[in-house]
Amino acid sequence: MEPTLGFLLSDVSRLMRRAFDQQAAKIGLSLAQCRALIYLARNEGINQAGLAELLEIQPISLARLLDRMGGNGWIERRADPADRRVHRLYLTDKARPVLEQVRALAAEIRANATVGLAPEQVTVVMTALRTMHSNLVADSPATAQDSENDQTH
Repeated sequence: MEPTLGFLLSDVSRLMRRAFDQQAAKIGLSLAQCRALIYLARNEGINQAGLAELLEIQPISLARLLDRMGGNGWIERRADPADRRVHRLYLTDKARPVLEQVRALAAEIRANATVGLAPEQVTVVMTALRTMHSNLVADSPATAQDSENDQTH
């Protein structure tokens, strides 16, 4: 029986995460720390609740992770000027070299995963995955319109 698209996507993702986690551990980082650094670099100034949502983890788990990252001097929490109860998150200069190590690891894992594929094939796969991602985001029940569509189909 041939594996389904969903199975292959899930299995490749699992294998890439495992390889990344093993390599990150060699430089003293966890996958969770790496993900937080990458998402924070893409969304500097985000609040903790927003980052927890992006990472799909509980806010309390993120708070502990951010405490450790703050202790390492990689992030800083700044009070939101509009709401003093909210803290905005920023990378520090000390985090930039760590972030570059994370990006280098990711590039290495991608290169290993795509051995034997021509650059054009990688482009086709990436284009297809982006389209699938957009389709699923648009189909997400997060909006009222999407909820209505779910009820009518």
